Amino acid sequence: MYKQPLLEQIQLGDLTLKNRVVMAPMTRSRADNPENVPTEIHVKYYTQRASAGLIISEGSQVSKKAVGYINTPGIYSVAQVEGWKKVTKAVHDEGGKIFIQLWHVGRISHSDFHNGDLPHAPSAINPQAKAYTPKGFKDTETPKEMSMEEIHQTILDFKNAAKNAWEAGFDGVEIHSSNGYLLHQFFSRTSNVRIDEYGGSIENRARILFDIIDAIKEVMPENRIGLRLNPSLHGVFGMTMDEESIPTFDYIIEKLNNYNLSYLHLSEPFTDVSELAFAEPNIAQRYRPMYKGTIIINSAFDQKSGNEVVLEGLADAVAYGKPYISNPDLVERFANNAELAEWDQDTFYVPGEKGYTDYPSMKKEKAV
Repeated sequence: MYKQPLLEQIQLGDLTLKNRVVMAPMTRSRADNPENVPTEIHVKYYTQRASAGLIISEGSQVSKKAVGYINTPGIYSVAQVEGWKKVTKAVHDEGGKIFIQLWHVGRISHSDFHNGDLPHAPSAINPQAKAYTPKGFKDTETPKEMSMEEIHQTILDFKNAAKNAWEAGFDGVEIHSSNGYLLHQFFSRTSNVRIDEYGGSIENRARILFDIIDAIKEVMPENRIGLRLNPSLHGVFGMTMDEESIPTFDYIIEKLNNYNLSYLHLSEPFTDVSELAFAEPNIAQRYRPMYKGTIIINSAFDQKSGNEVVLEGLADAVAYGKPYISNPDLVERFANNAELAEWDQDTFYVPGEKGYTDYPSMKKEKAV
């Protein structure tokens, strides 16, 4: 059996991870209670997957205004913090490490979530997407352009959420600045046409991210802060690339070298962008030479390609999404070169244990 780079230890800031297999953040819509509090079902789900080098939790809204999907957990209330405490303790008891992903969906939301008020966004531009509301899928609306006061409040919301996460026992936080959500909306010229200090130039459109990092590092160590970017996202989540998209991410990633962050979590393109003149089809190849810190890479990797990207030095760790849904013991399966179980897409977002905590480990499969 060949030595697998994925199974080697890695240093993440002042944390030692037992392997380089990361559980990617995935919305699972199981916080089906009025306060969007994590429950015992979340404890079981994350504990089952504690052999990962690092778990990055599902996106958790930093405020009521940040929500855009049904039954997603938050990190802004006392009850939510208490719920998450049970999750982090259980994961730590199993020897695992867990970060929480801090989330604001911006315009990928609906007035149904906000008592009839419009979602917030950098500019009043409809993403022409779908929102998953309590009443089913609905067309997105033209959002409300955020005032300067609302931008400053949102920065504070991220800071308070990070403080809550630290109190809840998380090992760190991942700022969700990806996949067409609020911060990504600020980055893009097609969703941000502001003419103040948060719009216009590349520097201005990126400003909110660095304001948030600067705010969060006041309440937790800088080397426990990670963030996620998806530079070549195009045609999904309401995002459209243009000739300034990649230069904007170049600017952001170069500037991140001024910080002592835990990691940079990058996604390879979700769709084929090879024919798009201003897209970058090879994200790890482009940004590995540019970024001096730890890179986690994501999107459609399997065991073989994951080991290869680490061996080639293009990334330091690999985040796995769907394989972790159906393989709670993904690390052990990799170690044994075992077959992976298939996931059931029909149960990704439904309430209850089915398709959430009922996928067996290899040991249980053999016992059956």
